[in-house]
Amino acid sequence: MPVPPFPEWAQSDDTLASIARLLRLFHEASSQLPVGDGPWSDELADPAGGSMVCHNDVCMENVVFRDGRAVGLLDFDFAAPGRPIFDLAALARMCVPIDDDLSAGRLGFGLLDRPGRLRLVADTYGLDAMGRGDLVHHLDRPMRGGGAFVQRRVAAGDPNFIRVLEEMGGTERYDRRLRWWEGARDSFVRALA
Repeated sequence: MPVPPFPEWAQSDDTLASIARLLRLFHEASSQLPVGDGPWSDELADPAGGSMVCHNDVCMENVVFRDGRAVGLLDFDFAAPGRPIFDLAALARMCVPIDDDLSAGRLGFGLLDRPGRLRLVADTYGLDAMGRGDLVHHLDRPMRGGGAFVQRRVAAGDPNFIRVLEEMGGTERYDRRLRWWEGARDSFVRALA
């Protein structure tokens, strides 16, 4: 499990494709199980809910790798019923990454073809044309959400999230990311066409 700054092997297209394949396998398995009422976290959950358990936090730090290939998921603290496309958008946001250059660089990501990497995620997962449109739609929400999850954790006094927010440039990060997304969104839409 790599941690920032992410090493080169963790940024490869092959590694990214393996994460998308692993999530697809997880969703296929999850769809076969009853969801149940259980106490689910609502912090990162799909606001529309869903009929299957989704991970909701597939980031590099929550994936187990063997020889650069994703083989397992960790940290199910934010798992909750949801739709697979919502879960896939979260993976894309954190692993492509869908982020401005400065923020991506602070995590150690190099200059990557992010629109092409989003297409790779969609292709590997097996999204059809409608699914690709939904994927972009589900990326819009967190880009416009201003880091609500992190800001809730900061407001609650969580020292880890306070440190992360400071390291990522404070709340200006979210304004910068939104400006970047508004300028870059069309290139992602074209890449998925």
